[in-house]
Amino acid sequence: MKNDMPTYIDYLYLINSLGGYSYPKARLTRMIKTGEITKVKRGLYVSPSSTAFSLKTLANKIYGPSYISFEYALSWYGLIPERVHTITSASMGKNKTRIFSTPLGAFSYQSIMAGVYPYGISRMDEDGSPFLVATKEKAICDLLSKRGGLTSIKELKTVIYEDLRIEENMLFSLNPGDIEFLAPLYGKTAVSLLLRYLQKGGGHA
Repeated sequence: MKNDMPTYIDYLYLINSLGGYSYPKARLTRMIKTGEITKVKRGLYVSPSSTAFSLKTLANKIYGPSYISFEYALSWYGLIPERVHTITSASMGKNKTRIFSTPLGAFSYQSIMAGVYPYGISRMDEDGSPFLVATKEKAICDLLSKRGGLTSIKELKTVIYEDLRIEENMLFSLNPGDIEFLAPLYGKTAVSLLLRYLQKGGGHA
């Protein structure tokens, strides 16, 4: 088997690398059982000994197209105080949620509208391993777009300050111009309420 194995490995690469064995598939099964390689999902594997391993990059690869967003992104940016263990991502496609429970952790994906999907995504790097993540503004808009039933600023503030426990100064560090651009693309009341609240400057808005 090749020694220069990449960090994130697909099935075809592995089978080609094991071409010297009489039964490559049997050898792969053995490698998984002995921990020489970790099976993340069907067709996707990682090398446990890799020094360039990133769960965030893996999140992009497990299901796509996708980018990290929602609670995990907000926690990563420090907007919400709780540590989020499931890596939450936004995907483009049918309106459904996909959850992958893997030996390396849990990954969830919620779809958002195709019209808003391409905007507000940043390319970051973790120890040489690149990944896509929503900006702070996009992450909170993604999250609020999934919160139905919000009809007033008062209800919005309950979600932001009590449910999510975002500090007011952190909320108002967001760029309202970015949210002003995104809000019409979502067409969701909760996102429009957020924009109105930020534009009014909070307080008793």
